[in-house]
Amino acid sequence: MIETSVDAYGVELAKRVISGDARALARAITVIENDLAAAAALVATLYPRTGRAQIVGVTGPPGSGKSTLVDCLAAVIRKTGMTVGIVAVDPSSPFTGGAVLGDRVRMQRHSGDAGVFIRSMASRKGSGGLAPATRDVVRALDAAGRDVVIVETVGVGQIELQIVKVADTIVVVTVPGLGDGVQTIKAGLLEIADVFVVNMADRPGAHQTVSDLKSMLTLGGSEERRRRWKPPILETVGTTGQGVEELWQACEQHHVVLEADQRMGRSRDHLRDEVVEAVQRHVGEFVSAELSRDGSMEPVLAAVLARELDPRAAAHKIVEQHLKRESNSV
Repeated sequence: MIETSVDAYGVELAKRVISGDARALARAITVIENDLAAAAALVATLYPRTGRAQIVGVTGPPGSGKSTLVDCLAAVIRKTGMTVGIVAVDPSSPFTGGAVLGDRVRMQRHSGDAGVFIRSMASRKGSGGLAPATRDVVRALDAAGRDVVIVETVGVGQIELQIVKVADTIVVVTVPGLGDGVQTIKAGLLEIADVFVVNMADRPGAHQTVSDLKSMLTLGGSEERRRRWKPPILETVGTTGQGVEELWQACEQHHVVLEADQRMGRSRDHLRDEVVEAVQRHVGEFVSAELSRDGSMEPVLAAVLARELDPRAAAHKIVEQHLKRESNSV
């Protein structure tokens, strides 16, 4: 296979990332996020150097102080001498599609620290509070030698469940007084949380929120990973740093349990899901391109418009026809 100039650029950029070049890392993330031509070679070269970083996901409803908490958490981690990478997924701009960059504004204290790399990403059309390229961006930070990677999801409330496919330790942040106990049940966050944080614990009702969460934990969490780890419920005040050291200690303890249990099978399941999703995406793109090229979808669409065929049956028919044509051509 002849290496193209685009592939060569991706490989060279990856080598610079692995060497610790911060500018190359920023450029690599841009290539990955925008799915540029060099992305495939870049990601392929970085992948063998991944799997070392501790990945912490921080999620929760809007207004719960996630960004302030992540800022404090990064400061605590830096005191231990470890390097940190932060992926802050912001809402997309309705005009440019880019990130609003609100999280960078809240993390100015780390601007002069080479041991902290912060990148805001637009959520774009990604569901689950994450941008589509988040996993590969996390891997780039991992390959660059960051000891801990923190992923903060956009505050979208009840659909932030994709974080479970990215992070090893999932921190669910809630606050008193917003009915978040009920929101937690609705969102399914109860099942994915490894650590619960009641932030803004200096507000009235914090102890009641902790009590509510303890009661909720008795209602669920019977899956395999709960047998070795019971999610602690911690109180923090992000604006002062209160309780943040205890939060990091809980993340470290959970990491030890994951390592002992070989990540409780999560790593294998996550990679399998990612491969299946990639196959589905590429097959869908291929089929869509083929149908647009040869016009074979038009008669089926006409039948749907005429109410002669329902959309589900139409999809089945298109796939069946396409697969039969492909098998005959082999």
